[in-house]
Amino acid sequence: MGPLHGVKIVEFAALGPAPMGAMILADLGAEVVRIERKPPPNAKPGFEIFDPKLDILNRSRRVVRLDLKKAEGLDAARRLVAGADILIEGFRPGVMERLGLGPDESLAANPRLVYGRMTGWGQYGPLSQSAGHDINYLSLSGALHAIGEAGGKPVVPLNLVADCGGGAMLLVVGVLAALTEARSSGHGQVVDAAMTDGSALLMSMMYTLKAMGQWSQARGTNLLDGGAPFYDTYRCADGKYISIGPIEPQFYALFLHKAGIDDPDFSQQWERSRWPELKTRLATHLQTRSRDAWCALLEGSDACVAPVLDMDEAPEHPHNRARGTFIEVGGVVQPAPAPRFSRSIPAQPRPPVVDGAGEDVLADWGFTPAEIDGLRTAGAL
Repeated sequence: MGPLHGVKIVEFAALGPAPMGAMILADLGAEVVRIERKPPPNAKPGFEIFDPKLDILNRSRRVVRLDLKKAEGLDAARRLVAGADILIEGFRPGVMERLGLGPDESLAANPRLVYGRMTGWGQYGPLSQSAGHDINYLSLSGALHAIGEAGGKPVVPLNLVADCGGGAMLLVVGVLAALTEARSSGHGQVVDAAMTDGSALLMSMMYTLKAMGQWSQARGTNLLDGGAPFYDTYRCADGKYISIGPIEPQFYALFLHKAGIDDPDFSQQWERSRWPELKTRLATHLQTRSRDAWCALLEGSDACVAPVLDMDEAPEHPHNRARGTFIEVGGVVQPAPAPRFSRSIPAQPRPPVVDGAGEDVLADWGFTPAEIDGLRTAGAL
């Protein structure tokens, strides 16, 4: 079920964008086996304090728990990789090589393998061996500098841009592109997915506007960064917010009409010198009604208005409910798989696996009962 049905993927457990990329591939029907390593005895709490039963990013996987420090566990991991179409790892450059699971060894055993590598800085470059997180990778792309209110500091856009968009999404694009090529050429390859590269790529439209002289380096002064009065969020009478985005003249005119704004000053939509003043006046006008009252008047029209929903409200919105944008899996409300397919419809996601060593997975991937017993006896499973 799903367009990737029949594709076999081995994922080496990591943090953030690599698991999200593997989740997307599993959502689309791939069989993803996640190899989880035995944690060190004195591991300090970190992301590990999260409850694994609630980790949405680990849904729809099968899990094998191997001790890769034991020769038997390492050999088992190599056998799984030899039977896979795609490998995904998210460690610093050189870690997989030191384990004996690097691209050279893996591609020698499986020449058609697509070897997906997810890092922040990339496999090479001056920063490639440095630690970092989404906010750091985002900083190098020019994106973080561009996000924020006029006169204010750069604002962190959660970890959506580098981890999720520039990381996980570009990893998925890369490994699927390489898989398509491998099926015609018979040869696999390494996919070097770096969050710095991906974040920069997501800034393509902004760099286009800058090249055209339509983008200022000053935050909060541009069309798409909250500088325009007709593309921003506004506080309503009840303290909740709406977003408005009627950029096109006909949509802007409809917004003004339906919002009851007949002041001729607002007809100067593209007079940038008036934007700060018009934003202030529009903010005052929109504070005269509650968020839901404005939405009752404007939402669903070409005025381009929507409520700013919190994470409890979003799953209950009628549009999201009609499309099944959110689902419940194992008692946890979470985003549904996307995008949608007309024919090869993916199965309902499964909760994360938290118990068991993965003997069933090994059996399905060709290990005999004696070999599985040997792994357990050796303490490698």
